[in-house]
Amino acid sequence: MEFSREDLLREVKFKTSRSGGKGGQNINKVSSKVELNLYIHTSTLFSDEQKQILLEKLANRINSGGVLQIITEEERSQYLNKIRSMEKLILILNKAFYKPKLRKITKPKRSSIEDRLRNKLLKAQKKINRKRDFLE
Repeated sequence: MEFSREDLLREVKFKTSRSGGKGGQNINKVSSKVELNLYIHTSTLFSDEQKQILLEKLANRINSGGVLQIITEEERSQYLNKIRSMEKLILILNKAFYKPKLRKITKPKRSSIEDRLRNKLLKAQKKINRKRDFLE
């Protein structure tokens, strides 16, 4: 499932604060740390089934109020941290909704079984030949 940034921007709320990371004296003046909050229960972007999937798969990332919280303070710029937090959100949502392909159960072909047994026999004979040379 693909999510557009515009749709997600309508659903998320940003909160900024002063970062504890790099920035020198700028760290005391600029609120560059970004906290992205996505309220899953009140979101109109997801259906009820999708909300249930999110609550199950992202249980360790969602707090008791049903809020998915992403905190970013890697960059010195608030704008770059907002972009990075949106990228993280999209990545997390895509991973949550990913469904792996079901494996088709098949039997090995007769030719592949014969190849495996032939290779096994050749290896065994090679080792037997080594043993004879060693004992003589």
